[in-house]
Amino acid sequence: MQFDHVAQQVPDIAAALEWWSGVVPGARVLYADETWGLLEAGGAKLAFVMADEHPNHLAFKVSGEELDRLAGVHRAAVRGHRDGSRSFYLDAPGGQGVEVIAYADVVDEGVE
Repeated sequence: MQFDHVAQQVPDIAAALEWWSGVVPGARVLYADETWGLLEAGGAKLAFVMADEHPNHLAFKVSGEELDRLAGVHRAAVRGHRDGSRSFYLDAPGGQGVEVIAYADVVDEGVE
């Protein structure tokens, strides 16, 4: 398991991506659609999400096999996403969200 990204709810995905791209030199957009965007900036990945699509959260990347195993351990439903990734969310203490995610193009890069 390895840390993947931080997600923040914003009212306008495009505006958030544009602002962060202009503020952090070298920032680049990795994915964008009308409901969420992913930006790499300053060595971190920041996801901007709509409130009705995703909660604020910290995300940890695992392989597909590990995702399925952990979902079973936590009795969590795995959901597929438009970018081909699959994930589930857990509620952490204090009302914080945690996403466990596996990307479609990652078979197993020693992520576990």
